[in-house]
Amino acid sequence: MIFELTEEQLAVREAARDFAQNVLKPGVIERDSTMTYPTDQVRQMGELGFLGMMVDPKYGGGGMDTISYVLAMEEISKVDNSCSVIVSVNNSLVCWGLETFGTEAQKDKYLTKLATGEWIGAFCLSEPEAGSDATSQRTTAVDMGDHYLLNGTKNWITNGGTSRVHLVIAQTDPEKGHRGINAFIVETDWDGVEIGAKEDKLGIRSSDTHTIMYSDVKVPKENRIGDDGFGFKFAMKTLTGGRIGIAAQALGIAAGAYELSLAYSKEREAFGKPISKHQAIAFKLADMATDIEAARLLVYRSAWMKDQHMDYTGASSMAKVFASETAMKHTVEAVQIHGGYGFVKEYHVERLMRDAKITQIYEGTSEVQRIVISRQIIKKGELYIPVVTPSVVAG
Repeated sequence: MIFELTEEQLAVREAARDFAQNVLKPGVIERDSTMTYPTDQVRQMGELGFLGMMVDPKYGGGGMDTISYVLAMEEISKVDNSCSVIVSVNNSLVCWGLETFGTEAQKDKYLTKLATGEWIGAFCLSEPEAGSDATSQRTTAVDMGDHYLLNGTKNWITNGGTSRVHLVIAQTDPEKGHRGINAFIVETDWDGVEIGAKEDKLGIRSSDTHTIMYSDVKVPKENRIGDDGFGFKFAMKTLTGGRIGIAAQALGIAAGAYELSLAYSKEREAFGKPISKHQAIAFKLADMATDIEAARLLVYRSAWMKDQHMDYTGASSMAKVFASETAMKHTVEAVQIHGGYGFVKEYHVERLMRDAKITQIYEGTSEVQRIVISRQIIKKGELYIPVVTPSVVAG
């Protein structure tokens, strides 16, 4: 087994770490408190190539592999998850979906701007009555001959207030059920697109999450993605890859909380010695480190499988459910290790604890991931382990 990153991957990780620690960390507490969208920071992420990392360079992207992407996500997520979710959505859901399933005309018109960060994208699937049950789409797109007429409401949309492009999932033929669903590229300045108020959230507070209303929006036929009825498959295939990004985000949250806790435990003294020397704290740190390493291997393995064009459906769900639950469990422990200081904003861990919760919910809840995993293992009869182990680092 080889656990070694390439020079290029190491450079990506170092660049992301430097950006997170030196650019994102100053001001992250204030942005979180005031729900201020990180406009300047997002612009810089675009300039550094973090918003189109896996996109082919001919469309303005970085042409990197998925492992490089999760390395960047992990480092950014240690510090600012409002920024990392913007990176995740633009890379995993919007750019990947367009590049993989879009036409050349769609890529030339939209992907080139999204990959460079000139434009930001949003993925519009969830509805007031269609969250985990994505087949229950109430948003409709009626075929009017030369265009579709789009009507409906989408909620919990990341980048909802700042995006220039929405990928919208809508029902075109209710009698066909999920086979009558399509995906459309919608520009936010078109008539009939209305952006609701920004949600006041528990965590990732400076990212902009909005409800989007579509009222008689005319969508050109050429803005449909894929063949008629491909929309549900498009959404599911895109979300399967997106789960790797959220798993990497959860990994970064857990790792960030652990690093802060380890440093604090060496400085804070109680009963005449650093608290890291007390078994109660030392064992907490040992459990944190062990779970984070396990999560890291699951995340990196799923990324590697995606790069190898293997079936990574079960792997991405395993990575997401384990990494997200690790993040939730150990950010709580990080607050405990910090004691009273963990309960105030200055020490960062309370924010990471709040941010951790959403990783168990969006892009498929932990319950949905267990459904996916159980179906995979029942279908295959055993857990799938690649013959070739990914060339990744475990620490």
